[in-house]
Amino acid sequence: MSGDARLWCDRLVRGLGQHQFDVYALSRSRRQEDEGWLELPPHVSRVRTAPLWTAEEDGVVYGRRARRRFVESYAELAGVLCAGPGTDGPGGAEGPGGTDSPGGTDGPGAVPGHLADRFGSALYGLAELARDEGGLVRALRSDTAVRTLERACRAPGALGTAREARVPDLLAVAAHLERALRPLSLDWYGDDGLGVTDLCHATAGGPAALPGLLAAHFSDVPLLVTEYGVQLRSHYLASGPDAATPAVRALLAAFHGRLATEVYGRAAIITPGNAHARRWQERCGAERARIRTVHPGMEVSRFTEVGEAPDRADPDTLVWVGRIEPSKDLVSLLHAFAEVRREEPKARLRVVGAPAGAEGEAYLGHCRALASQLFPDEAEGVHAVGDNPVAFEEIGGPEAPTLADAYASGTVVVLSSVVEGFPVGLVEAMFCGRATVSTDVGAVVEAIGGTGLVVPPRNPRALAEACVALLRDPERRERLGAAARARALELFTVEQNIAAFHGIYLEIVSHCPVRRVVLDATGEPLPFGVPAEAHVPGRWTGPTARVVSRGGPGWALGAQGRPAPVRATPLAAPEGAL
Repeated sequence: MSGDARLWCDRLVRGLGQHQFDVYALSRSRRQEDEGWLELPPHVSRVRTAPLWTAEEDGVVYGRRARRRFVESYAELAGVLCAGPGTDGPGGAEGPGGTDSPGGTDGPGAVPGHLADRFGSALYGLAELARDEGGLVRALRSDTAVRTLERACRAPGALGTAREARVPDLLAVAAHLERALRPLSLDWYGDDGLGVTDLCHATAGGPAALPGLLAAHFSDVPLLVTEYGVQLRSHYLASGPDAATPAVRALLAAFHGRLATEVYGRAAIITPGNAHARRWQERCGAERARIRTVHPGMEVSRFTEVGEAPDRADPDTLVWVGRIEPSKDLVSLLHAFAEVRREEPKARLRVVGAPAGAEGEAYLGHCRALASQLFPDEAEGVHAVGDNPVAFEEIGGPEAPTLADAYASGTVVVLSSVVEGFPVGLVEAMFCGRATVSTDVGAVVEAIGGTGLVVPPRNPRALAEACVALLRDPERRERLGAAARARALELFTVEQNIAAFHGIYLEIVSHCPVRRVVLDATGEPLPFGVPAEAHVPGRWTGPTARVVSRGGPGWALGAQGRPAPVRATPLAAPEGAL
């Protein structure tokens, strides 16, 4: 998720003022931490942070019994990663084509039951060791961990790709596991932390959901998992042939697949942001009965003026808005626009966005060069200055001071991606009342419904024909734009997102036992002291009793001395930490 969608967690917390929150945030880089903190609303009691990008040596020296516990649990974990489908130990069918592999018949990340049980046993064994001994970092970085991983890879019947792992591969996998398992060493799981919350809301899957898993394991705290971008899918996309050797990719894919299955299996409710993410979750083992699709909530006010004045648009201009990177396939868009120009000589294309990292910078340079070749500067006369019909701009420049201005400048908004999760830019265009032409990737069709034109990806001719059709038909553009805006206002606003999660919070709490002990004024247990209504703010939950939790009395009392409503703990993931 990027841009406006990254703010969803902050908006959710601010919008649910009737609940009390503790925020546990995992940061992904020093740069993110240096960006500063948001001002917190009064119903956020505290914020605890931990970096996933670094970990100091914990200095914990294990005794003989602790070392044996570590080797047993880590060996079990490594054995599961090296195991083939349908086996009780390392071995089975080889390669990525098996039923238990990302490309197998059980779908991405699907895990047989016995392997899922072994993975959970190993994971929680390591977590219990970290709790008892004070940390895992030193052990996970030790030679013992690497040797244990090597034995699992060399075991008879291990996956062929695992058996091919060399020492650099083993070191790379061990280092990745150490980083991914850092949340196991945090001191968040006691009676003064996650163990006394009513529910734990993880804002992403993968390693970011590990604190929620451990709260469920140690204290039976119900876990809610929200994914607007499936972490397992993101891992697969980032692990191309150039990223690592086959052995490293196979072992890490197995780890993230097993972890996804464990997260989905332990979650009380899973809330994907779209049907595309939901399909991934279901094929990774999530039960349909526990899935609730909740579309991301986006702030509509900054697009209101543009959406209510569609006539501001230039009728000959196409607009593309987003991060510039290869997956956006601007090359196909430029070739499509060359065909558009042959049909509509007055057409213009505005590409508005900033490059994503060094790869994006190189890709932008390539696109600029291609545009210069396809569209040599055109001039009306021998003494006139040429003007290229393709403009590359960034938000904040003179031509596009704001995001809304970028969408307002064109009559048709184009999305040309070959890979896409939830199309945030497309929804923004819908808020602006713009007709759209999009490629059929990710959750595009789900987002736009029947309010825009959809073409196959990597098909410049189809993209051009759809653009020309809309450029030539202003009435159709107006109808589609109005329908798109109405759909976006119905499905993708902050208000609908907050209302959905408020209902889900109450649903989860209504099915979970209250773990507090309520005492009367003399210190004696008070029968029926926590009725169901205690989770709902109102005059009937006044200060009639002193509420005590295992972590002490302070946390359970609201500002007016009344029992607090649902105490939710959002786990802010590295992709969207508060």
